[in-house]
Formats: sequence, C-alpha cells, structure tokens
Amino acid sequence: MTSTLLRRPRAVMSALTAVAAGGAAVAVLILSSTGASAAEAPVNLGTAANFSVLAGSTATNTGPSFLAQSLGVSPGNAAPGFPPGVVGGETHLGDAVALQAKNDLTTAYNDAAGRTPFTNLPAELGGTTLTPGVYRIGAAQLTGTLTLNSQNDPAAVFIFQINSTLVTASNSSVLFINGATPCNVYWQVSSSATIGTGTRFMGNILAQTSITMNTGATLQGRALAQTGAVTLDTNTINAPVCLQPTGTPTGQPTGTPTSTPTGTPTGTPTGQPTGTPTGQPTVTPTRTELPVTGGRGGSGLLPALSAVGSIAVASGAALLLLVRRRRQLES
Repeated sequence: MTSTLLRRPRAVMSALTAVAAGGAAVAVLILSSTGASAAEAPVNLGTAANFSVLAGSTATNTGPSFLAQSLGVSPGNAAPGFPPGVVGGETHLGDAVALQAKNDLTTAYNDAAGRTPFTNLPAELGGTTLTPGVYRIGAAQLTGTLTLNSQNDPAAVFIFQINSTLVTASNSSVLFINGATPCNVYWQVSSSATIGTGTRFMGNILAQTSITMNTGATLQGRALAQTGAVTLDTNTINAPVCLQPTGTPTGQPTGTPTSTPTGTPTGTPTGQPTGTPTGQPTVTPTRTELPVTGGRGGSGLLPALSAVGSIAVASGAALLLLVRRRRQLES
C-alpha cells in the first residue's frame, strides 16, 4: 500500500486529509463527552436568597432565636415572637419585597424539582456519604449523620428532590468534607420539613407547605416555605458561606488613575449616640450571595487534543519522508 501511495501524489494528499479529518472527529467526540458530564448548575434563589426565613401564612417564634438574614411573610402579614427573636436583616410582612421573594422562591422550587437526571435513594439518609448530583427520595428521614463530599470542588451542587416529607431525628447532622459548603445544597420538599431537637442541619430548605424547627435545632442555610408557616423554637439560622476557588489571579491592572479628588468634607457630625444597646446577638449577621459558576473541566481536554495532534503530525511526516526518499532513489 505504501509503494502505491508513493507513486501517486494525489493519494498521499488524500491520506493526509483523512488523518486530519480523523483527528477532528476525535476532538468533537471528546468535546461532546465533556459537555455531557458538566457539573450541575446552582439553583437561582433570586431575592429569596436574602432571607433566613420566608413563610406563606405566618412565621412564629418561641425563645431567643436568631436569624442572620431577613424575615419575610407573604401573603400573610404576621410574625409573632420577634422579639424576643432577633432578625439580623430586614423584616417584610405582607409587602412588595416579601411578595417578590415568594415569587422567586416558586421559580427556584420548580427549577429544583425538575432537575434531571437524578439518582434514587432510600428513605434513610443517616450513615450515607454522597457526592455532588441530583437525588430523589420518597419520604426522607435523617437519623445520625449524612456526609456530603464535594470532591474538592468549592462550587459543588447537591439537590435533593423529596416527594413527601423531610424529618430528622433529634441530634442528627449534615457533615461536609473536601470543600463542600451549604451554599449550593438544596432540599426541595413537596410537603413539609421537620428539623428535630438539637439537629445541626445544612442547606436551603425549599418546602411546598411548612417548616418546623424544634428546640435548639440550628440551620446554616435558609428556611423557605411557599404556602404554610415557619415555626421556630430557640433556633439559630446562619447564612450559608460559599467557598471560593483558591487560585490566585496572575494578571495585574496596568492603568493608573490620572485624577485625584480635590474636595474636602467641611461638615462635622455634632450628635453622638447616647443610648447603650442592652442585648446584641452573639453572631454577626452576614449576607452571602450565591456564586455564579461557569462550566469546568476544560483543562482535561488539553492532553487528549495534544495526542490527536501528535498522531496527525507524525502520520503526515512519515508519508512525506517516504515520498522524498522514493524520488531520490528514482533520480
């Protein structure tokens, strides 16, 4: 076959074209495979992300509960128990802000409920370790510890689609390892959620009906109920903190500001606060926006594409050397 190619220059060009086309086809297959295995995108909570508690009918509290972010109720307009409950953000009862947050919650709830593909899980989550993905459960029960392993991805997403209720036993917990955070953990509950006494729970609870947190339960995330009540009893709800990639940008700004403000403030405040607050929450409220994450995994293409290019170049070079050698022998 080689001697035939050497006697036919057009055949040589055809062979080189075939090698290049084959390399392109392999590259397309690699790109398609990468796209199919792209990481799950976060659920966009919209303005609902500003709330520690968002309820439909009412939000009630007993004891010194603490909410790091805002409190909202819509279409209801009552939140008995605040105070003694402390709200680190704003309180919106039956107003336009609460209504918009509820509309955004509905959109987020439908998004989480519709994610596919998903993996079916048994009802009991205790003693399980899960990696990022979408999971579907009939009626979820947590007794003991559920471990979420992000596999060193700070933007890993966990979505739990629960077709009925979510109930945790007393003193249960959700544990994160290898960089996972509550920021992108979503519990879409088709009925109601009950967080047991002393439970340490993590993530954003998006319940169709109601959410109850029993005495001393804590939540790093948000308790967001569409139609029913959110009931608290001496609970702490902190905003979920999102981990960011640890890489350091390599580029530096090159521009230099050319103008300097010349004005000097001339007024001096004359009044000083005279009162001293008598009670302060022990945790400083913080607002955390959900990160916008893009696709990842592009770096994995470089070795494969380099291999394809190497094969094409090597094949072409070998054919050209054989052509030149044949011509030298014939001359």
